[in-house]
Order: sequence, then structure tokens, then C-alpha cells
Amino acid sequence: MAKRSDRSRSDHHPVHRPLHSQRALVIAVQRPEQPDAEVSRSLGELVRLAGSLGIHVVQRVVQRRLGASATSLVGEGKLRELAALTGGPGEVHPGPKAAGPPSVEPEVPPVVDVVLVDAELTPGQQRHLGIALGVDVLDRTAIILRVFELHARTREAMLQVEMARLHHEAPRIRDDTGLGDREGGGGRGGRGHSNVELRKQRHRARIGALQRELSVVKAQRAMQRARRQDMRRVALVGYTNAGKSSLMRGLTGSDVLVEDKLFATLGTTIRALQPPANPPILVADTVGFIEHLPHALIESFRSTLDEVHEASLLLFVVDASDPAFETQLSVTRQVVDELGAAQIPAKVLLNKIDRLDDLERAALEEQFPDALAISAHDPADVRRLREEVIRFFEGKMTTAQVCVPYQLARVFAGLRQELQVLTEEYGETGILLTLRASPEVLARLEHRLAQHEEVA
Repeated sequence: MAKRSDRSRSDHHPVHRPLHSQRALVIAVQRPEQPDAEVSRSLGELVRLAGSLGIHVVQRVVQRRLGASATSLVGEGKLRELAALTGGPGEVHPGPKAAGPPSVEPEVPPVVDVVLVDAELTPGQQRHLGIALGVDVLDRTAIILRVFELHARTREAMLQVEMARLHHEAPRIRDDTGLGDREGGGGRGGRGHSNVELRKQRHRARIGALQRELSVVKAQRAMQRARRQDMRRVALVGYTNAGKSSLMRGLTGSDVLVEDKLFATLGTTIRALQPPANPPILVADTVGFIEHLPHALIESFRSTLDEVHEASLLLFVVDASDPAFETQLSVTRQVVDELGAAQIPAKVLLNKIDRLDDLERAALEEQFPDALAISAHDPADVRRLREEVIRFFEGKMTTAQVCVPYQLARVFAGLRQELQVLTEEYGETGILLTLRASPEVLARLEHRLAQHEEVA
């Protein structure tokens, strides 16, 4: 009965060991070319990611090495030091226990329950560290994936996260000793398949099913984008926790989630600028970026970030009070470049400026003269940003006169939301309009009028 229960459990909804309230040790390897500030910032970010999962980090350990050990990341001596905190044997290949009286439990219990590594481990490194330390070992990618799983809300986001997780787990299946060597049916000559082979088959089948379901979801999103293709759009992009959701709420009046956590929301939220502009302007709040975001996640979330491609203006939101904001801005720009959207006009928003003193603000304004220094919680700053966005789009509009025959009034009515009507005069044969709109909208109006005139 136990074997049947194990086999019936779904592989694509794994039961992770509960991490909430666990105590964690965070370790990192610092190479000679890495400055202390970079390592400290990356470790701090991993601690915040762990906090999103309810993990309490009790200690941080950094080992300076020429390079990470191919076997266990850290050196043998450091491995034994860490094992004293975790209760593990401290060796990758522990030998047999010496003969003698039965061992007793140590007076001081292990101080940590899980080890978090600020690096992407190879399957072998992860297995060896787990053996030597005697606790679960999670690398940076695994932590980010679990945070994404926790916060995914839309169907597409959940599918994308699961796809990324399966790709991350695939090379680690052969190292999963918990699967054992038992064999199942289905092999040639009655030999059967090993549990590892069966697990790989289920992985491949699930990935195929996800790809098919994602293609349907993407097609639906493409139809939604097609209906909005002629509308003016702005995309908020930036480092996670930079204040994008707060700006989204201020610009659109929408009740989006605002929470001081990394990746509090996943996916893209689209709302209209409020008070309404004429023509309307849509604002998209995209998923936040992070340093060393696993490449599998960038690929997986490429469709989620498609709104970046559809935008006419990108607003790079940075937390100006963060000492590392310049690096974060660089990361954001790099990801946008990787998405092929570097040619889209962009403006930098120095958010959380209220946390800086006058001297710091003056220095930033001198360093970034074209940026807009704001606080998402200051209504006056939000109004100033709204006016800046409207000015950008109005600068792309041109004025033209168009005569619309009465019998073709419905053609104009279908585009009225996408342009401004400055004057409207009713003559004997039609309506003489003075319009302001983008060249694309004007060209489309003239094209549709010409088509209907030819048919008539």
C-alpha cells in the first residue's frame, strides 16, 4: 500500500519540507576579484528572500577562496566548521563509525535546520553538501523558485514557475538517492524501469504538458494585446521592492498589492492612468528584477514581460535610498536589453527620495539630471509624474484636418477613443474635424476612410 501511495503522488506538485520558522545558515564563497560590498549585498538579498519564506537566518559565513570547490563549494576545514552548526558528519564520504559504546546525543543541539547557499550549485555540490552537513541544502536558484511559487497568482505565472522549477530539478534527478533502485514495469524484456528513469519520464511528460498549456495561455494574451495595440502604454520596470506597485497605485488608483517583500507580486498588472488622459494611457506594472536572476527564470518569464515590448515608454523605477541602486539600475537595463527592448524610450524614476537628506538629493540630481526624483507616497510627486507621462505622449502627436462623410461616421467613431478632437464642424457632405493623434492613428483613420470610399 505504501508503494502505491508513493507512486500516486503527483511529481509536478512536490511536497517541500516546510521552511517556515526554520533556522538557516547562509554561506557564500568570495573570489579575490569580488569586493566585500558586492558579497555583502548579495548575501543581504538572499536573507530577504529567505525571510519571504519565513526562514530565520541565524548566521552568515563567507569563505574567501580562489574558486569554489567542485565537490562541496567550500574547503574541507570550513565544511567541518559548518557541520558543527548543523550536526552533520562534516565529510563528503564519512567513514564507518568506530567500535565502542553507542553514541549519545550531543548536549548542544544543532543551531540550524537548513543551509542556504548564495550561488547556483551543481547537482553534485548540492548532494555532497547535504551529506556532509546532514540538513537540507538549497542554492540561490531553489530559494528564488520557492519564493516565486509562493507569490504566483495568475495561471500563467504558476505555469511559468513550475516550468522553471522542473528544468532546475531535471539534472538533479539522477542524484536523488531517496528514489532508490527499485524498478517499475514498462522496460524491455521485462527488466522494468528504475525509479530514476520513471521520474525522468514523468518530468518530460509534465514539461510537455506545461508547454502545451502555456501556448494556449500565450495565445489568449496575444489576443488581449491585439485589442490594446493602438492604445498608449507605459511599463514600470525595475528592481523588486523598488516601489513599482506603490507608483502603480498612485498613478492608476488601482488596489494593487503593496508589500515590503521581494517578489510580493508576480506577473503583469495593467490599469488605465487616472484621472483619465485623452486618449487613454495604460500603465503596466511588471515583475521585478533581481541580481543573479537564474537564466531559466528569465526565459520562463519572457512572455510575462512581453508588456515591456508593447510599451511606448519605460519607466525605470529605482530605490534611491538603497546604496546599491546604481547596480540595480544596471541590472534592470541589462535584462531589458536581453529582452530586445533597449530601443524603447525610457526615463529613470529616483523613488523613495523622501528618505534622503538635502545634500544627498542634490548630489543625485546632479548625477542624474534627466531623472525624476519622486516619492510614490507623495500625491504631488505622483501628479508630477502623471503630467510627465502625458507630455511624453503629446509630444508624439500631430495635428491634422480630416473630412469624414456622414455615411462613414462609424469608422471615425471606432477610433475616437485614440485621438483628441480639437474642432468639429458639420457641413453638407460630412464632418470637418481638426484632430491631434499619433501619426500611426491618423494614418490608420485615413486608410480606413479610403477603404470604405472605394467600397462605396
